[in-house]
Amino acid sequence: MTTTEADSAPGSTPPAVSPEPTDENIWLEEIYGEEQLAWVREQNARTEDLLEDADYAALEGSILEVLDSTDRIAMVGKRGDWYYNFWKDQANPKGLWRRTTWESYRTDAPEWDVLLDVDALAADEGVEWVFHGATFLRPAVGEPHRHALLALSPDGGDANRYREYDVEARGFVAPADGGFDLPTAKGNVSWLDRDTLLVASTAEGLPRTASSYARTAVTLRRGEQLATAPLLFEVPENHMLAVVAHDSTPGFERTFAVDYIDFFNQRTSVLEGGSWVEIDVPTDVNISAHREWLLFRPRQDWTVEGTVYPGGALLAARFEDYLAGSRELSVLFTPDAHTSLQSWSWTRNFLLLNLLRDVSSEIRVLDPSAPSADGGSGAWASTPLDACPPLHDVNAYAVDDEDDGPSDGGAGDDFWLVATGFTTPSTLMRGTLERSSGDAGTAGVVSSHTAVKASPSFFNDSQYEVQQHFAVSADGTRVPYFQVASRDLVLDGQNPTQLSGYGGFEVSRTPAYSGTVGRAWLERRTGGSNGAASGGPAEASHSRGGVYVVANIRGGGEYGPGWHRAALQENRHRSYEDFAAVARDLISRGVTSRERLGCVGGSNGGLLVGNMLTSYPELFGAVSCGVPLLDMRRYTRLSAGHSWIAEYGDPDVPEQWDYIKTFSPYHLLKDGVEYPETFIWTATSDDRVGPVQARKMAARMEAMGIPNVWFHEALEGGHAGASDNRQAAALQARSQHFLWRTLAGDAS
Repeated sequence: MTTTEADSAPGSTPPAVSPEPTDENIWLEEIYGEEQLAWVREQNARTEDLLEDADYAALEGSILEVLDSTDRIAMVGKRGDWYYNFWKDQANPKGLWRRTTWESYRTDAPEWDVLLDVDALAADEGVEWVFHGATFLRPAVGEPHRHALLALSPDGGDANRYREYDVEARGFVAPADGGFDLPTAKGNVSWLDRDTLLVASTAEGLPRTASSYARTAVTLRRGEQLATAPLLFEVPENHMLAVVAHDSTPGFERTFAVDYIDFFNQRTSVLEGGSWVEIDVPTDVNISAHREWLLFRPRQDWTVEGTVYPGGALLAARFEDYLAGSRELSVLFTPDAHTSLQSWSWTRNFLLLNLLRDVSSEIRVLDPSAPSADGGSGAWASTPLDACPPLHDVNAYAVDDEDDGPSDGGAGDDFWLVATGFTTPSTLMRGTLERSSGDAGTAGVVSSHTAVKASPSFFNDSQYEVQQHFAVSADGTRVPYFQVASRDLVLDGQNPTQLSGYGGFEVSRTPAYSGTVGRAWLERRTGGSNGAASGGPAEASHSRGGVYVVANIRGGGEYGPGWHRAALQENRHRSYEDFAAVARDLISRGVTSRERLGCVGGSNGGLLVGNMLTSYPELFGAVSCGVPLLDMRRYTRLSAGHSWIAEYGDPDVPEQWDYIKTFSPYHLLKDGVEYPETFIWTATSDDRVGPVQARKMAARMEAMGIPNVWFHEALEGGHAGASDNRQAAALQARSQHFLWRTLAGDAS
């Protein structure tokens, strides 16, 4: 157990440590051991024999067709006069990094300038590279964006190798020529200037935190080595990670460092006169800077000079004034029982707020130069953006806030608008914000937007409807959920139903179009040649399709930080009670029955459905559990697990283990229980959660004689379980095919 400096001071009493339960499967924690991988291959072969029949092959092909479709929207990011995109399809499974002009992008068939072919790079270098993005150096005034750091993962995990790329020369800048080339490691990188990087990394023996992330940051000059670069910033070992970044906005150049104590607490400092100056806010107040402004989003109520600002609000102050001691804050957003702030984005002159109202999108445009109509507390004028249909997810964000004016179609107050829904293919729009008339004190904001690109329909979406319902949880809380089903749904309890959830880390589950779900679940019909996994329903086949449900349970961010905080640590059970309440509501409404209801979740969602398996087995006929946390006694010692103590608690502290063990599926398995049919899937190269918790859960269930337990581990792909479309199609097909075989009633 990691202790603080105070805990380990001479003469202090070491904290008590919870006793370690017996773990017969600890040998599986050696991820790349020969014996362990032999066990994995044996399990994979068994599962593939079950699932990979002719129907699976057809399903995988159908999903791959969606993922490889050349009609998908090629989303772009603007840098200077160019629009950059990363693209994967059947011909380019690892992908192309490319760019085009605005005029070309607006056409049906843009002309792409390919900068990097990742498939060719992988073949040339003998490494299965996975592209994780590019960070450009701001060029001198009048110069094009030329130098970028490309993040490349050798296996799809979180550890990246950063390599300098010259887009004009179309190649990497060789280290022999002074090019930056940082060893593969976890961390982050920011340009300070043409010849200097700010680097937080775990490479070359640099210190790492107990969470496996970078503990220190250095100033790396061209030609120097990380190991000998001068120290810039460091955090304690028991904190989560260190982050450094330079804001190069002309006239507002600043260097920041963030000490992430845990997922929800951090201290941010700005470099002034060669020394770090901490920005004076509570650690649970998120802050961000834009030009002259400093924004604050408190996670809990924040009292400033006698005024209480509620958790989930958004506040603003002038950056220099706040650092000088002024506490004059403008209230930009105040949450209510139905509405929460999800994100924000600055154009050059305006602030876009993306809100959720009962999990449907709303967008507001704020003008810092104009007071609000109600004149309250210095708030900025706020104008709704009319672009959000009910039960849809719509997000607005800036195209390029640094663009002074028109430049090849770009402008500083232009914004992207991405709209999607469960039965609405995504649409990309572009708009412009401007003041309507009058002076800065009275002008309103007007916007216009037009469609640029639209995704095709991958299933007959007009045949389905989206409904929102509310279940009542054990403590009386109303929990929303979305139901996507055929318009002629019969409420006879016989519909194969897939219930999905997450419920953690303030992540919101919002409406989103999925051609995969449409084809693999909504449009699938029982009957035909599909066989059933043993233990599935044995009724005759019928023609109905599946029902897809997304639960917005506590632990997520759908109603702001309070919704998340309600299910933290000792209150974790609230997430599981909410999910179980949705399952019961689906059954009581006649949508489905226990035999035809399955649940699916990944990562923290894997922990969620693991608890459905062990604590609510009477509600489900099948559980698909992906890249999961399951062993909550040892999770802090595995991969990046230590970083999640703020979410779940510390199992090494006895009083915290007392409640953690109540939601540790690995320790909740019991003899004599009729468990749902279970599919556990993971990836060897996942360096975030890691594969070992999934391995151990499957091994323990098998040793207990629990029937119908299936396990599959992808040998590459990282935490996503897939590094290209082919792997993603296989992963999704296995999970969907498992659920359908088990729940749809196609008994042979």
